[in-house]
Amino acid sequence: MSAPSSKPTVSEREAREVAEAAREQEWRKPSFAKELFLGRFRLDLVHPHPLPTGEAARRGEEFLATLRDFCETKVDGALIEREARIPDEVIAGLKELGALGMKIDTKYGGLGLTQVYYNKALTLAGSASPAIGVLLSAHQSIGVPQPLKLFGTDEQKEAFLPRCARTDISAFLLTEPDVGSDPARLATTAVPDGDDYVLDGVKLWTTNGVVADLLVVMARVPRSEGHKGGITAFVVETDSPGVTVENRNAFMGLRGIENGVTRFHQVRVPAANRIGPEGAGLKIALTTLNTGRLSLPASCVAAGKWCLKIAREWSAAREQWGKPLAGHEAVGAKISFIAATTFALEAVLDLSSQMADEDRNDIRIEGALAKLFASEMGWRIADELVQIRGGRGFETAESLAARGERAVPAEQVLRDLRINRIFEGSTEIMHLLIAREAVDAHLSVAGALIDPDTSLSDKAKAGAGAGVFYAKWLPKLVAGQGQLPYSYGEFKREVDLSGHLRYVERTSRKLARSTFYAMSRWQGRMETKQGFLGRIVDIGAELFAMSAVCVRAELLRSTEDHGRQAYQLADAFCRQSRIRVEELFGRLWTNTDDVDRKVVKGVMSGTYEWLEQGVVDPSGEGPWIADATPGPSEKANVHRPIR
Repeated sequence: MSAPSSKPTVSEREAREVAEAAREQEWRKPSFAKELFLGRFRLDLVHPHPLPTGEAARRGEEFLATLRDFCETKVDGALIEREARIPDEVIAGLKELGALGMKIDTKYGGLGLTQVYYNKALTLAGSASPAIGVLLSAHQSIGVPQPLKLFGTDEQKEAFLPRCARTDISAFLLTEPDVGSDPARLATTAVPDGDDYVLDGVKLWTTNGVVADLLVVMARVPRSEGHKGGITAFVVETDSPGVTVENRNAFMGLRGIENGVTRFHQVRVPAANRIGPEGAGLKIALTTLNTGRLSLPASCVAAGKWCLKIAREWSAAREQWGKPLAGHEAVGAKISFIAATTFALEAVLDLSSQMADEDRNDIRIEGALAKLFASEMGWRIADELVQIRGGRGFETAESLAARGERAVPAEQVLRDLRINRIFEGSTEIMHLLIAREAVDAHLSVAGALIDPDTSLSDKAKAGAGAGVFYAKWLPKLVAGQGQLPYSYGEFKREVDLSGHLRYVERTSRKLARSTFYAMSRWQGRMETKQGFLGRIVDIGAELFAMSAVCVRAELLRSTEDHGRQAYQLADAFCRQSRIRVEELFGRLWTNTDDVDRKVVKGVMSGTYEWLEQGVVDPSGEGPWIADATPGPSEKANVHRPIR
């Protein structure tokens, strides 16, 4: 059977409905971040800081020691950057270590590490080579192991997880040439045919796809008799007839990753390889990403720690105007930012990861905030290091070495980190996803009031329910623990962090009031106010990070020798964060959003086309988006399995 060749045409409303249907609708467990956006500072959900069990820590530390030795002796990051490929023998060595099975249960041959130690391992591996970190995380965080762990049958787990733990590399295929964060337009199809499905379509940016043995593929099943249809997830063997890797893509950073374009033409996939029911594909993808996104903050933590080391060593060795570089206030401020923010990145990652391990809380917002915050701050840290290094920051490590200086790849780290603001949900998309979750309580009680399609009788019922909710909720936003001078006294040591927690409590209530006011003002148009929503989410991210650093500092004070220093870093971060928060609050209501919309209309209508004159466009010829019409491949298969 052949698949239809036309792309799905969907309206804006239909696209939103598809995304909404894929959301987890219920909140069965408490959420620290959800409460934070509602003006309720539930410190009890994160303090005392949760910790791994003794056995989990022992196994985790044991593997980290083995992995560190491997990274130090077998991995040449400069070689991977230079040749844009991880050597096969390095990947073979990672397989032998069991690194492919870090998150897979021991009964399937994996190491069974916790999320905390899995992320520590990704941080370590990513510091040796970011491409290795991506290889391991794409395989385990979003590839075959994670969705099977959450949604697979016992038979599927027994069939695929032992392979993923030791020998087979996996990849996750959702994006298409004309489909990014809007999955309602997904064009790849899976047509039922007896006991099989027949796949047709093209997938873009398939990280690990060039070397993968197993794929998680999202495809649209047509509705028919006996078939509910909808976007559905499948495990696909890469060596199946009709699977062609048509291109190995190249990027400005992460040059060693095996990312490609994969075409499916009449690929037969057994129904037994379907993950979950038909139509559950997007829900599976989003649920997988709840913890899968935590792999990106791990790479940012790795970069932050390295940037801090280089900033310290370079600023001590380099002298300008009679004193070390660090002695100049302009440079010192950058070093302080790097140190404090690196501490915050690790605090956010460890807290979110341990919460995922405990499974007491719903961390869908925390995971998304961690990804958003780390992506943006990691990039800023790398940018500041390049600035501190000056001309040497812009020069490649290879060039530095050629003229006799230390080969410091600062510019490479900047290039490598840039993709994190796009990977697994761009910053703009993360703002919208988190904002939707943040206002869920409001939409649950008042959504019908602002829906233009709701009947008058239903609006009346919704109005009554909303009145009860807000009558109880709004008075609680007036006063709280943050206004009592002795609140959170257990965080008052030689360095006082209690004031920062009082600030978080007060500010969370202010954030909730601002959100309520905006919903009252804009109602159904709220979803179009993306600038406002983005700032709301960024404030929430800062408050989450401030909470995490204070809780981590107190943990380190009680368990480590450097507790006092941790308090100092937490204090510095919170002071820097509070300045950013106040700026964001100011921009909620004083901004250029309206003017920007007018300028955009002018740009798109050609009003300012004269401004583009006087330059030469170096772009090559070709369409903006490559043709992805289903059909047989006309290109050589560049699939390169590693055995």
